[in-house]
Amino acid sequence: MSITIKLGQLAEFLGATLRGDKDREITGLAALEEAGPGQISFLAKPQYRKYLASAQAAALLLKPADADGYAGDALLVPDPYLAYARISHFFDPKPKSPAGVHPTAVIAEDAQVDPAASIGAFAVIESGARIAAGVTIGAHCFVGARSEIGEGGWLAPRVTLYHDVRIGKRVVIQSGAVLGGEGFGFANEKGVWQKIAQIGGVTLGDDVEIGVNTAIDRGALADTRIGNGVKLDNQIQIAHNVQIGDHTAMAACVGISGSTKIGKHCMLAGGVGLVGHIEICDGVFITGMTMVTHSITEPGSYSSGTAMQPAAEWRKSAARLRKIDDMARRLQKLEKVVETVTSPGDRSSDG
Repeated sequence: MSITIKLGQLAEFLGATLRGDKDREITGLAALEEAGPGQISFLAKPQYRKYLASAQAAALLLKPADADGYAGDALLVPDPYLAYARISHFFDPKPKSPAGVHPTAVIAEDAQVDPAASIGAFAVIESGARIAAGVTIGAHCFVGARSEIGEGGWLAPRVTLYHDVRIGKRVVIQSGAVLGGEGFGFANEKGVWQKIAQIGGVTLGDDVEIGVNTAIDRGALADTRIGNGVKLDNQIQIAHNVQIGDHTAMAACVGISGSTKIGKHCMLAGGVGLVGHIEICDGVFITGMTMVTHSITEPGSYSSGTAMQPAAEWRKSAARLRKIDDMARRLQKLEKVVETVTSPGDRSSDG
């Protein structure tokens, strides 16, 4: 796929200040150090200013403060990275699927599929499911009984929706994701695990994105709920009964145990783990590989664990850590000795 758009059109779309030739043709996007003729790029971080002088791009997205360091055509915007995000969709090569049902798809007689939806090869849509206008369902997808997909949804090939999964508008789900699998629920009877039926479902709000191979389990009683605008990266585990607030984002390999509640506008970096039955308030940022063992009630940044260091130094630190209880006891004894020696009431005087 190829597209050509004029720089002036991009300026109008972004509400940007145009510096240069409004008729310059833009045919693609590229990184600042790699962009060539016909391509537009951006400067979002100070460490990349070193590439400005040698940039070969047709035009750049710049903050006004950075414009003096560049002589070429530019669009001046408050946030170049956000501007890049907005125009990236003009150059997206993702194929557009035509409306209609592939002849190999299997659709239950009582399923409701809007004529403007696109159903790919070997997709299965079960009884009572509802597919709205503008939805794309890729090849080999499975949509379970009574599940619903709102307008403009996009399912990549091989997405699985179990029964009673309700999805809002403009939701994107990548390949291998499984929504509505049975939650990990068992009761122990004298050492033997008795299965608990997971009778809830999964509900997703509007504008949610789900990454490759991410799993969202169905609720035990009520639905597992994902709010509007939530963004989930690849290989994330969302256990049963979890609730995630609007516009929260999670990087890859996050694991959330059952019945945990996460607020709005939170960010969880890669590999974060949360125990079950805790609550995270709005506006929390949790750094990578952090283990969250209790509720967080104040917004802010939270971490656990130790940062990377050379292996030899880390081994020394680990060895000292194993001795920390003994060191604490010795320090307490030393403090008592110092207190005794320095206490005015215990000082002897020569007569």
